Amino acid sequence: MNTIVRNILLFALVVFTAGSTFSQQKDIKKANKEFDKYAYIDAREIYLKVVADGYESAEIFKKLGDTYYFNGDYTNAGVWYDKLVKQFPDQMEPEYYYRAAQSLKSLGKFEESDALLKNFVANGGTGLVIISYDDDSDYLKSTVFKTRDFVIDKVSINSSTSDFGPTFYGNNKLVYASAGNSTGTKINEWTQEPYLDLFIAERAANGELSNPMRIGGDINTEYNESTATFSKDGNTVYFTRNTYLDGKKGLDKSKKYKTLRLTLYKATKTGDQNWSNIVELPFNDKEFSIAHPALSPDEKRLYFSSDMPGTIGMSDLWYVEILGNNNYSAPVNLGPSINTVARESFPFISENNNLYFSSDGRSGLGGYDIFVTPLDKEGNPGSITNLGAPTNSAKDDFGFIINENDRIGYLSSNRGGDRGSVDDDIYLVKEICSITIKGRVFDEETNDPLPGATVSLLDENNQLVSQTTAQNDGTYSFVGDCDTQYTVRGIKEGYNPYEKMIQTPLLSGVIDVPLPLKRIGPCPPNDLGCKLNLQPIYFDFDKSNIRPDAEIELAKILAAMREYKELVIHIESHTDSRGNDSYNKALSERRAQSTLKWLVGKGIDASRLTARGYGESQLVNQCTNGVPCTAEEHQLNRRSMFIIKD
Repeated sequence: MNTIVRNILLFALVVFTAGSTFSQQKDIKKANKEFDKYAYIDAREIYLKVVADGYESAEIFKKLGDTYYFNGDYTNAGVWYDKLVKQFPDQMEPEYYYRAAQSLKSLGKFEESDALLKNFVANGGTGLVIISYDDDSDYLKSTVFKTRDFVIDKVSINSSTSDFGPTFYGNNKLVYASAGNSTGTKINEWTQEPYLDLFIAERAANGELSNPMRIGGDINTEYNESTATFSKDGNTVYFTRNTYLDGKKGLDKSKKYKTLRLTLYKATKTGDQNWSNIVELPFNDKEFSIAHPALSPDEKRLYFSSDMPGTIGMSDLWYVEILGNNNYSAPVNLGPSINTVARESFPFISENNNLYFSSDGRSGLGGYDIFVTPLDKEGNPGSITNLGAPTNSAKDDFGFIINENDRIGYLSSNRGGDRGSVDDDIYLVKEICSITIKGRVFDEETNDPLPGATVSLLDENNQLVSQTTAQNDGTYSFVGDCDTQYTVRGIKEGYNPYEKMIQTPLLSGVIDVPLPLKRIGPCPPNDLGCKLNLQPIYFDFDKSNIRPDAEIELAKILAAMREYKELVIHIESHTDSRGNDSYNKALSERRAQSTLKWLVGKGIDASRLTARGYGESQLVNQCTNGVPCTAEEHQLNRRSMFIIKD
């Protein structure tokens, strides 16, 4: 696909270069630096002025849309692509249906986007496997997470008692709760096991765990400590404990029996794996439990499970805003889109802002099942998906965590026995369905590799997933998800950008996506028409009047001359070879003067313009006297050019 974006860049260049040519106060080095950074803004302003003057064309709408699209401003890109679709549908290349669809999708206009993607395919767009449009008209708003293929294995550090609630600690450690080798000698009357402590284990790159030891410092007590979450800098931990601090138990006020409920605490790191400064979070209460904390990726929210007043079921998912200095907002219930009349617990928020949690109030395989839902920027949940087997089983499955980039995670489950929580064990989870997207960036004409080209992987909503630089041989690679729509985009200075939409298959594998980039030829230093990517100013046979399509191109010259008062232009007009030489010379002179008069009539001072006709002396093709040519070939010679005068 040969985009026209680079043409816009040429237009940006003329804005800078023109100013440099005619004003010593302009710094051409600075202008070129801005140009290298894809400074579209001047091109955009010129085209906006052209449109404001009442001149519209498919080309102008494409360029305006592209200036926004390739800068990630899909709101404004959608405005101009929408005009393009509605006013010039017969001049739409397939890629513009795609860009328009992506822009509208980013604005939440899913139905309109879907229709445009259909047009993209119908008009020759390739790369998309058509499995969604007719089968599921709401595919963009339906299940975000399709069936994901996991394999699970019990880790080697499990004890003979309960082990559960894994959490990542840094890049190579895992913290979890265990009743094996715990600190206290007391027996939990509910489980008939020792009370739980928090342990820390080494985590290898393949996910294997080793060298478990009790976490250091003041966290562990003679009562239960379990599920934790750590700040990214590793210096703060939020964890669950029975209401017990400084040797004092916090029993509730029940008349039937006293209960030592679960409470959230915070601790800070004071040495090598030593934790102290234990602080109870202020929204705790002895009359209900708060447990299983999870930090949002930006660490501005703390999620947890609780049966506090306002809970819909037996336990719900809640969150508080972290305000600093041990201050927090009032707890907020995630609401009925997440919580049921049963139990929701063990939240985990991935780096991609996906909320994993366990529930026994939704359709599943039995007991606690693990579910996932994406959270938007405000933290609102989307569609909820059961992770299915083998992640879930007929027993309790909970405490799921995962690094979605390396596809390795952990979960807790009692599927290995019939003793309930005593058989809780930790399992290693690996997502085996992944796609390698690779290819080569190369010069379309010479096939030479283009090292240093920027290659971007974008999701179906045109959001950046990953970005890399082409190697010395032009190659690149990404790892993506199965059954997912992506766009692969290649950009290099001096070349037109190129992008390709793909739909990855359902099974793991490799997709080859070559990225051929088309070089942009240099413009002569004084050819304004080339620098503005001006379309030829064509004339009808034996005519010198300005056609409506020519007016649109002249409007660009007009806007540039209004913007840059230093510009002085020489107009060259040419004819085709039909007719005798002297007649054609006179005809071209009339055309040159007609062009000049049009600009003067729009307010340009005549002293800034000169014009001359060259007849058929400078043909652009082989169509000389006596050579048979088509009407289209002859028309290429009936043109005007605009030369910057020093």
